[in-house]
Amino acid sequence: MEKIKNRETFSSGLAVFFATLGSAVGLGNIWKFPYLTGQNGGGAFLLVYFLCILFVGLPIMLSEFYIGRKTRKNAVGALEQLKPKTAWKSIGIMGVAAAYIIMFFYSCVAGWVYYYLFKAVKGDFVGVTMEAAKAQFGAVIMGPVSPIIWQVVVLVVVSTILAMGVKQGIEKITKTLMPLLFVLIIICDIRALTLPGAAEGMNFLFHVDFGQLSATAVLAALGLAFFKLSLGMGTMMTYGSYFTEDNNMFSTAVKVALSDTLVSMLAGIAIFPTVFSFGMEPGAGPGLLFMTIPLVFSQIPFGSVLLVAFFFLTAIAATTAMLSLVEVPVAYLSEERGISRKNATVLSAVLIAIVGVLATLSVDKASLLGHITFFGMGFFDLFDYISSNILLPIGGLLIALMMGYSIKHEEVVAELSNHGKLKMAKLVNVYFILIRYVTPLLLIVVFLNSIGILKF
Repeated sequence: MEKIKNRETFSSGLAVFFATLGSAVGLGNIWKFPYLTGQNGGGAFLLVYFLCILFVGLPIMLSEFYIGRKTRKNAVGALEQLKPKTAWKSIGIMGVAAAYIIMFFYSCVAGWVYYYLFKAVKGDFVGVTMEAAKAQFGAVIMGPVSPIIWQVVVLVVVSTILAMGVKQGIEKITKTLMPLLFVLIIICDIRALTLPGAAEGMNFLFHVDFGQLSATAVLAALGLAFFKLSLGMGTMMTYGSYFTEDNNMFSTAVKVALSDTLVSMLAGIAIFPTVFSFGMEPGAGPGLLFMTIPLVFSQIPFGSVLLVAFFFLTAIAATTAMLSLVEVPVAYLSEERGISRKNATVLSAVLIAIVGVLATLSVDKASLLGHITFFGMGFFDLFDYISSNILLPIGGLLIALMMGYSIKHEEVVAELSNHGKLKMAKLVNVYFILIRYVTPLLLIVVFLNSIGILKF
């Protein structure tokens, strides 16, 4: 008990909010959300995404908060304490594994963002054409040396912050960077909305046309909601273990989900008006961020400054999300394996760098390791598939089943109500209905579709 008593926590409710929001906000908001929205019909996809947040995102997030704060331990230790000598411990083990595997490819993409920020500061995109933008993106991802260097740079930045601890590292950085992210993205939005043709982009983003919506798009929205909120990978569980005793976990979960969604929408507002203004394709895919944004900003007044701001905010999002991901194995190694926090951070960073190189060098079939495939996938796609399509949905499903059927109702009421200080009876009843019946069913559908058993 002494170890738990002396364990670091966040200093305040505001620190909890910014740190947790920093975990949720990442490349999924600024990179993945806009291009998936573009590919799946705009407003209708957005509406389905909101429903997925409500029925899957919030219940799982709240469950992870409960597990973390109840036990005050890392993802593995938390499950061992909560349900000792049971198979539920596998949830924590899968969380640590998922965090590592996600970082193998996520650090690669974050490296691209850092590299693009560097190129934007140098002025490499001034007067760039579409052909040149595509060529630059190809050069960035093909490397082979430069993407590895920037991947290492990202890991050094993240490791340095984590080695400083919970309060001096994670809390201080997220409290500074999260407000700055909002300021920068709003500046980009204001400029985008003043472009000719911006109304067409806004109409695409918010106009609801269910004729554009397919079953595949619905499943994509559900998977995106799960991934974007950092669920099923131990991050919210680990951050929950640092929550203050008086934190209102219901309120925190709702505020984080809403704020995370707001960042995604603001990213869409920055991108779609500019894309439509210059007659580009909104469903351009993963290259939408890296190939079209430099071209767009290079052709408008103060575009070079805005381009630096845009990739700086994207770098912020990537960094804060990575902090929460790497914190999962760092907390596990330091608390369960007795390794010092600094050594655990270095060990994790080195492992991610070594294995992550495989992802970095296999992004494209023409890459150095692109010819090596498993089940038709290179290392980059394989790491993404294993984590996003297998470990995360299974982890989320197991969390829902454990909370819904293995944890006593009164224990959940006591923890979520801060032992009676908050009136939560009705909300907890709604939570139990979702976590027992609705959330597991949706996650089962997503998982069966992701592994090809259900076809839509």
